[in-house]
Amino acid sequence: MVLDKNTAKKTAELLLQINAIKLKPENPFTWASGWKSPIYCDNRILLSYPIIRNYIRDEMAKQVEQLYGKPDCIVGVATGAIGIGALVADKLNLPFVYVRPEPKSHGRQNQIEGHLEAHQTVVVIEDLISTGKSSLNAVDALRAVDAKVKGMLAVFTYGFETAANNFKEKNTELHTLSSYEFLIEQASDTGYVKDEQLVTLMEWRKDPSTWTNK
Repeated sequence: MVLDKNTAKKTAELLLQINAIKLKPENPFTWASGWKSPIYCDNRILLSYPIIRNYIRDEMAKQVEQLYGKPDCIVGVATGAIGIGALVADKLNLPFVYVRPEPKSHGRQNQIEGHLEAHQTVVVIEDLISTGKSSLNAVDALRAVDAKVKGMLAVFTYGFETAANNFKEKNTELHTLSSYEFLIEQASDTGYVKDEQLVTLMEWRKDPSTWTNK
């Protein structure tokens, strides 16, 4: 769920500006899942642009407080949201930890890196939501140590129905700065994409798992 429409459009504009989000309807990308896609998103790029990363940091910190007050800790999901999460934690003057996809195979075999006590309240920061499975894996790890997950805030979501279902199943609230709908609206309004490209982008969104560029 997007909390603020103006923030959603501005975020989409900035991500397009630095090519953190690329739209290539005529020459689609292939995701790791094997899906063909006219869009590719890598929000880690925003860390290389101080003005933009500070905007994202400030908006996320503001929305964390607006939605959840001040939790005991901010949590980043490895690896994409470690940098963003740390920035948000610093802005809010809160402790920060991050969650690996799985426990390390050596050393202390940690999955959660940093100091987190049982029953502390946390807000999880994520860079991108696709199906939500890796993000919710982090939520499972936090709940396994009795952390109280107040919700998750991400930079961007594709808005897949399967993600909404996965978050509902895990009883986890999700908010995002921007989404696919606002991205397409911004790309259309600014002439970033042509009308025929817009049709392709909308068609992909209906059924991304079976879409092919014909």
